[in-house]
Amino acid sequence: MTYDYIIVGAGSAGCVLAHRLSENPRTRVLLLEAGGRDWHPFIHMPAGLAKLVSNKSVNWDYYTEPEPQLQNRRLWWPRGKVLGGSSSINAMCYIRGDARDYDEWAELAGDPRWRWDAVLPSFRRSECNTRGASELHGGDGPLCVSDLRHTNPLSQAVIDAATSLGHTPNPDFNGPSQAGFGYYQVTQKDGARCSMAAGYLRSIRGRRNLTVLTRATTERVLLSGTRATGVKFLHRGVSRTAEGGEVILAGGAINSPQLLMLSGVGPADALRSHGIAVSHDLAGVGENLQDHLDVCTLVRCTQSITYDRTNDIAIALQFLLRRSGIGTSNIAEAGGFLRSRLATDERCDVQFHFVPALLDDHGRNRLPGFGYTLHACVLRPRSRGHLRLRSANPADKPLLQPLYLSDPEGDDLRRMVEAARISREILAQKPFDKYRGDEIFPGTGAATQADLEAFIRRKAESIYHPIGTCRMGRDPMAVVDPELRVHGLEGLRVIDASVMPNLPGGNTNAPTAMIAERACDFILHKDAAAAAA
Repeated sequence: MTYDYIIVGAGSAGCVLAHRLSENPRTRVLLLEAGGRDWHPFIHMPAGLAKLVSNKSVNWDYYTEPEPQLQNRRLWWPRGKVLGGSSSINAMCYIRGDARDYDEWAELAGDPRWRWDAVLPSFRRSECNTRGASELHGGDGPLCVSDLRHTNPLSQAVIDAATSLGHTPNPDFNGPSQAGFGYYQVTQKDGARCSMAAGYLRSIRGRRNLTVLTRATTERVLLSGTRATGVKFLHRGVSRTAEGGEVILAGGAINSPQLLMLSGVGPADALRSHGIAVSHDLAGVGENLQDHLDVCTLVRCTQSITYDRTNDIAIALQFLLRRSGIGTSNIAEAGGFLRSRLATDERCDVQFHFVPALLDDHGRNRLPGFGYTLHACVLRPRSRGHLRLRSANPADKPLLQPLYLSDPEGDDLRRMVEAARISREILAQKPFDKYRGDEIFPGTGAATQADLEAFIRRKAESIYHPIGTCRMGRDPMAVVDPELRVHGLEGLRVIDASVMPNLPGGNTNAPTAMIAERACDFILHKDAAAAAA
């Protein structure tokens, strides 16, 4: 098995890479995915995401280690284990972040090729926005971005409530300004989910130069001296090897650093502690772990118009026959961005997702009655964690320690309290008067700063945006260079959310696709600056 490119992971980045790198019919590409095919019907019906919550057949089902600042709770981290990766199980919100996020990336990476004006063409090349092409949007890319076909009256209420407080109505969070409230555009096509597998992979499965293997768990990268020569993987119970001109890790912020360390690439002392021979001492592997922590305000609804109790059969039939109705909803239909009074620069620092249902413990704890939920997360937390191997066994899940709220100054906790306060303020406005029942969380008894701090420590959860564990840069703790090549090794790149130096201001799926598009420019020398470097 010899290939020009071996891509490990068919998630958001891997699907993009497989599509672009196999465009040349003379180039042989192997795509390895530990999960299965994206056959499950709930993947393709957007509202089916609520039914995928506990489906371990498409989910890595990770948990963090006990978090010291969150009452030693172990937080759940669902990650997609299926073609399309997390883009096959997420809420489909298409968000790029603030343009200044990428200028900051360029500064941290030490390379202007990651500035906003340099990455915008990659965003546009990826996107097929049903509103049409524009200076900021693509019109013919593989990833379809659409307006929602169905929305709940409560979603309009949250928009009206926020704008009654003076926040700007915003029809396009990826437009000239991110600030304001409105409906999310979603990665959907004709009312169905457009995962990265649906957008980038489905149309090219007939390419003879592309081999896609599912149920293929990569166990290590094969190295000859300082060059990556291939991978060893377990395919449906059979151990196999593949050789490649270039190996690309696209397993995400958890699997990519794990695989590097299993291959002997990482902090030398940590590797030796597990009996792993050190091939390349690289201290930054697994460091710089970041995630968006989320606080939810839950309120009972006096009307039975929420998504808490629905006729699932009727919803499925309407979706299958007409591609309409609740089945086309991403559930988190509306939301917004704002700059709080604690913001440290001109960017929005808080994001909201509104759900017209009671969503406790990621929806795994079904509460009685009807209600609605407003999620709020601080977009640029200062806390940093790490990832470690549990053992040298590839089947053992790594140790995840994001260390939420651990920044020494306590800014992250203060901002989380502010986010919870603003959530309450929005839900207290007149547009909710005819719907508002009792507040479930934080609860009417939570009135002081200390009360809200205690609530956050007791109930805050991840909103599923881990990044940064193989960050790009030129300093000693960087794992990859600005062209995403692993420092000190040849023929090995990491291309996924793990290379992000900092969290972008929003959801991470669209930026991950952009990273893969941008990396293909470097690999194929389509970027003039890259070719000259």
